[in-house]
Amino acid sequence: MAETFVNPLPGVPSVESPFFQKLFSDADPETMRIAQDLREHGYAIFDFPDSNFDAVAESIKSDLSGTFNWDHWRDYGYEHGEGMRVQDAWQANENVRRLAANQKVTDLLSKLYGRQAHPFQTLNFPVGTQQHYHTDSIHFSSMPERFMCGVWIALEDISEEAGPLVYYPGSHKWPIYTNEHLGVCSAESDERFNQSVYEPVWRALVEAHDVKPKTFTAKKGQALIWTANLLHGGLKQTDSGLTRWSQVNHYYFDGCAYYTPMYSDPAFGVIDFRTPPNVNTGKRFKNQYAGHDIPEDFVQFTKSRPRKDVGAPLPPDFDPKLYLDANEDLRKANVDPIAHYRTYGHKEGRPLRPLTD
Repeated sequence: MAETFVNPLPGVPSVESPFFQKLFSDADPETMRIAQDLREHGYAIFDFPDSNFDAVAESIKSDLSGTFNWDHWRDYGYEHGEGMRVQDAWQANENVRRLAANQKVTDLLSKLYGRQAHPFQTLNFPVGTQQHYHTDSIHFSSMPERFMCGVWIALEDISEEAGPLVYYPGSHKWPIYTNEHLGVCSAESDERFNQSVYEPVWRALVEAHDVKPKTFTAKKGQALIWTANLLHGGLKQTDSGLTRWSQVNHYYFDGCAYYTPMYSDPAFGVIDFRTPPNVNTGKRFKNQYAGHDIPEDFVQFTKSRPRKDVGAPLPPDFDPKLYLDANEDLRKANVDPIAHYRTYGHKEGRPLRPLTD
């Protein structure tokens, strides 16, 4: 009788484990295909498993279209490399939540990573992001590392001219580089600290590894899983008259500590722990380490050093209540109006107060 395999490295995602073959010995052919693609390339493409996908996608597009300042984007944002987005629309839009909470996708990710997956964030885009390639590992990370992934979904057919998704196959295998490797300390930085600090490093790595980008000109209903450390972004949109409707769902996995490395300097006593909400339950994640809950007083203590300013300055006449009144999707999603404006709203051209006749 064959012995049951006991994984000696439960803190490594199954798709990236040295025991890959044993962990997936009983996988069905489609799961194995996706697992092998993730392991080798850092991404995998599949058809999103929702029998009513077309209707769901059209409903999302119709519901969210009015939340964007299209005129500002076409007149200014497009030429300046900006995108438009709505974060966490799942809190107010049932169809956005439906795509994020899809049980077949959650079950697949749980099998691929060896731990239960949970969606924690959604992003909806009506146009290309035109975003510099980056790795999610500096924004959303975990201890043990790499227990995070994204699922990008095409809500319509997407052409080269619409600024498709771009990614660098194999880059997920590189080390996860954080502040300590760059020689920077976010807690002591006097300048605005964001991913632009990392962009020269990513460009140098792409050149050093001689890795070539690939683009995903997706058909409606196709989806792409990317691993935590895969470099990805959005190409320049060359036709401002086109849309590029898509949804990104981000997932964490059970039994980890969740944090933002870009704002963390552990050896300096600063860890920017995250406690995002579980899309399925609305309850916030618990930070855990090796099966133990991390004490809340420790979580708060490591945030005690104030983070430096990382957003755009507020206009002198900014009123948080009026900003939410002018942007109903943000009010329904219960977001912090100040943080939203400084991070996204100023780029999206969001109105500061309700428009008057």
